[in-house]
Parts: sequence; structure tokens; C-alpha cells
Amino acid sequence: MADDETPENEIEPTPAAEAPAEPELEADAKAPAAEAVEEAAPAGPVPSAREQRAASEHRAKSQRSPRTPEQRDAERRELRRNKAVARRRRREQEKVKRAQSAAARPGTPPADPKVSSPQERLGTVVSAKPDKTITVRIDTARRHRRYEKIVRSTSTLHAHDETNDANEGDRVRVVESRPLSRTKRWRLVEVLERAK
Repeated sequence: MADDETPENEIEPTPAAEAPAEPELEADAKAPAAEAVEEAAPAGPVPSAREQRAASEHRAKSQRSPRTPEQRDAERRELRRNKAVARRRRREQEKVKRAQSAAARPGTPPADPKVSSPQERLGTVVSAKPDKTITVRIDTARRHRRYEKIVRSTSTLHAHDETNDANEGDRVRVVESRPLSRTKRWRLVEVLERAK
């Protein structure tokens, strides 16, 4: 090996190795501009207009002079009254809107309150001992939905008999009525078949 030759594992410094020094200078030049931008932007998320308004109202309330309980009550009542008026107005608007949409659909009857006829039951009187009251046994037999077996069940109810007309063993028809006592919600309509 000659003295003027360099070994392969030695690396000569090249001008490219000095190149990274220039970008560092550029980064230093840009740093003050970036700091100025960061200082201009507020820290954290920007509050919305609603949040700003709520905060200003809160500050205004906290700076007010203390109110008496009567003043607070009057303010509360006024606020509730305003809300009730707004609620009524909104419900009226919704009612009109529902009526218009129901009228717009063909074949749909108008939304009137449904008047239902009272329920009727046929049963056998099992007790007529109390005055103006009968106990009626209702026998039902229906087919089970899944197993198709006939399931029989009985239920008893108390019905009002104004004239004490029905006796034990009679077949009667009762109709639903308003609550007449703690257990009576039915009224005797007619005796279909007398006991033998």
C-alpha cells in the first residue's frame, strides 16, 4: 500500500457533511415567527358564541346586588309563566301540524277521540248473598298458541245487581262500568237463563 493512498474504511469529509449546518440557521430564523403565531392564538379550544353568551350572563348575575327571597321567587314565577306560554304555543302548533298531515293522507279518518263500547261478559252466578252484589264466574276456553292444546281458565268478578234479581246458578250477562266499590267494576244487564 502506498502512503498517498487512503484505506477503504476511512471516510474523507465531504462538503455534503457540512450541509446540515445551513438548515439549522434557517430553523433559527423561522423560530421567532412561529413563536409570534403561537402567542397570537389563544390556549385551548375557542369557546362558541353560546358559551361566551352564557359566561357573560353568569358574570352579570354574579356582579348583581344580592336579591331577597321574594325577588327570587317572583323571578322564578315569571320564568315559569313564560315557559308555560311557550309550551302552550308549541303544543297548539303541533296539534295543527298533526291535523294537516292527517288530512293530507288519503283514506285516513280524522284523529277523533275513540269512543269504545264497554266490554261484556257471560258467566254463572256463584254467590248472591251480599245485598245488590253478585259474584260471577267467567269460564274461558282457548287454544294455546304454540301447543294447540285447549286451555280452560276461570275468573271471578263482582257485579252490581240493583234489584237483587239474579240467584246462584243463573247464567247472566254483565257489562263494564265505573268503579262502584272497592271490588265492583261490573253491572248486571240481564239474566239469560235461570237456575233449575
